[in-house]
Amino acid sequence: MRHGETDWNVARRFQGRSDIPLNEEGRRLARITAEALREVAFTRIFTSPLKRACETAMIIRGERDIPVVEEPAIIEIGFGEYEGLCCGREHYNIPDPAFMNFFDKPEAYRPPKGAESIQALRERTADFFEKLVHNKSMENDTILISTHGAALRGLLSHINGTRIEEFWKGGVHKNCAVTIVRVTDGSACVLEEGKIYY
Repeated sequence: MRHGETDWNVARRFQGRSDIPLNEEGRRLARITAEALREVAFTRIFTSPLKRACETAMIIRGERDIPVVEEPAIIEIGFGEYEGLCCGREHYNIPDPAFMNFFDKPEAYRPPKGAESIQALRERTADFFEKLVHNKSMENDTILISTHGAALRGLLSHINGTRIEEFWKGGVHKNCAVTIVRVTDGSACVLEEGKIYY
């Protein structure tokens, strides 16, 4: 699932690795989602180490006595020196005119200084997923992954075998949107994508 809403989501500022917490609306959406998932017998949770994903994971966990593991491989893509800049129409302030290739033409995206490439994101999220699905000790687990918009697309592009040109096919999931993936004998299948409960 994608984390709950933050103030930077509302302002359409690029968060990346910036450690922005949930806002009150984000916590409310997470609580609604937690209630909808209350009967799901999660056995463990993996979360990005960033506050917005961790807090979302803890709200979903609720009273379950299960491990919550911070996993750097599912942290959000880094935007380097452009973190905190705005892509909203009214306050757009990104200096590189080609930056919006990030969304519009991902195969041509050139990350700004200190940022991560989409390909690097795809590789690290795919590596995490492959280790997860081939871990025999977890083959009967029901696992929650709490992550971010681009990191989630990285996971899904690997599961669906999509090319980098189609990285954003399906768009950025809404905050607290849930995707259900079934893994059988190391093979993954998306059963439902981007479901919201609010």
